[in-house]
Amino acid sequence: MLTISLTHYVILSALLFSIGLFGVITKRNAVAVLICIEIMLNAVNINLVAFSKYITPIDFTGQIFSLFVITVAAAEVGIGLAIIIAIYRNKLSVNLDDFDLLKW
Repeated sequence: MLTISLTHYVILSALLFSIGLFGVITKRNAVAVLICIEIMLNAVNINLVAFSKYITPIDFTGQIFSLFVITVAAAEVGIGLAIIIAIYRNKLSVNLDDFDLLKW
């Protein structure tokens, strides 16, 4: 019988984080970049819960930290989408190359 070890969780988390990082680097759509950041945060949550399960199975520290990460991610999405909508109203585009509001 095949058991899932900590290595499996770490590999899954590394793959998810790599996919998210690739998306953040290559995407030009602001909404797609926010989604890729969420994928990266989910990879962090997998690591937190997996290490908590295998290192300290009695304590719920990893789960508690992952709840904080989920809360921060929800706030990030809310504020990020509000900023994107405000910029879209002015520029009529969500392309990151068009965001030059802070350039001199």
